[in-house]
Amino acid sequence: MRTITIDLPTSLELNEREARMVFASKLYELGKVSLGQAAELAGYSKSTFMELLADYGVALINHSPDELDQDISNAQRYSI
Repeated sequence: MRTITIDLPTSLELNEREARMVFASKLYELGKVSLGQAAELAGYSKSTFMELLADYGVALINHSPDELDQDISNAQRYSI
């Protein structure tokens, strides 16, 4: 992994753990990293990271309408 140093204003009350979560959740939301990568970056297990995403306004599943339509079409072809 690479290390990035960011200078934050002293008035910003954000500890390292919170900063990692903000950064990781945004990268996950943008599709830049996988769920597992984001969880590792934030320092949490996948299950804990998934639970915390809502606190940061990030949806666990973030598919476009076209992707959802395609998934529905694919699912309709398979019946039990």
